[in-house]
Amino acid sequence: MDRIIVHMDLDTFFVSCERLENSKLVGIPVIIGGGDRGVVASCSYEARYFGVHSAMPMKMALRLCPDARVIRGDMEKYSKLSSLVTQVLEDSAPIVEKASIDEHYLDISGIDRFFGASKWTLELMEKVQKETGLPVSYALSVNKTVAKIGTGESKPAGKIEIPQDRIKPFLNPLSIKKIPMLGEATYRLLSRIGIRYIHTLAEMPVDVLQQMIGKNGAELWKKANGIDYSPVEPYTERKSISTENTFGTDTIDLKLLRSVLSGMVEKLAFQLREEGWLTSTVTVKIRYSNFDTETKQCRVPYTSADHVLLSCVLDLFEKLYHRRMRIRLIGVRFTGLVRGNLQIRLFEDTEDMLSLYQAMDKIKHRFGPESVIRAEGFIKKRAHT
Repeated sequence: MDRIIVHMDLDTFFVSCERLENSKLVGIPVIIGGGDRGVVASCSYEARYFGVHSAMPMKMALRLCPDARVIRGDMEKYSKLSSLVTQVLEDSAPIVEKASIDEHYLDISGIDRFFGASKWTLELMEKVQKETGLPVSYALSVNKTVAKIGTGESKPAGKIEIPQDRIKPFLNPLSIKKIPMLGEATYRLLSRIGIRYIHTLAEMPVDVLQQMIGKNGAELWKKANGIDYSPVEPYTERKSISTENTFGTDTIDLKLLRSVLSGMVEKLAFQLREEGWLTSTVTVKIRYSNFDTETKQCRVPYTSADHVLLSCVLDLFEKLYHRRMRIRLIGVRFTGLVRGNLQIRLFEDTEDMLSLYQAMDKIKHRFGPESVIRAEGFIKKRAHT
């Protein structure tokens, strides 16, 4: 039996959240982002008409669209509305995966035995819009890749169905940029040899692709041919990543402890970005020499940026470590994970900061996670060499 997978995407989510509170923003260009040196976090379709897009420097965006209404943004508000949407979907759909703050996958395979899948999905879309006030687009197909591409083509507030026999005709004329997770570097590489459309990529020999771009070549070929067996994985707040360090000798050296924490955060934050996660909850754990164990946690806007997480971790450590006893073990844990790309403090950080992270991750990906480290973590590294 063919699977039936739905991808639901909240249209211009941050902008839509702001328009719920202020109807005067409807129909005008809106940009969500930081100050003059920041980047665009989101923008309305009216702003996109002038060439504005996400991650664009704010200065450039305002040159293109000087009359745009600029709003700094409120990640706490957006997170609450995102959770509300997730709840509506989970109340109706058998399997829901929260892919990011503004998109979800649903596996409704077999539902057409009792209900028409198209009718059921349309009714669910209308339910989300009614209960949250947020506009939604969706695509219905046989796998996650085709459904996600379909949603992109159906926006704004659109719907599309792509059955098995329509996948190739649908994908073939599209740009390879439409393929999820195909980055700018890969696009430039393929473009140089004339591969700009999906049909050309789909016809390439798999072994040639692997020689060009490495182990991801086969996966890219599958996506270009509309092949994707990845399951819809139910969303759960219990997903986490963590690391701990047990010292050979119990220590009270605060400089060393902070250095170890810095190294831990760098390692975990890089893992978040490599695997496509954002975290919303940070926990620090310490175990004293007498084996007493204490933890403390805090909430943060969804992020995977070292400097945001490190600041939170060090602050938690200062509040947690008050007994001045020697420490046997220290640990860091990130929970409340959702799928998403690098989101430093979009309303506060700069284009330069975003570029720095991209450059550091390229180096770490090629030469290893410890090939570039912060000065704060150098004491720990030196102590182990």
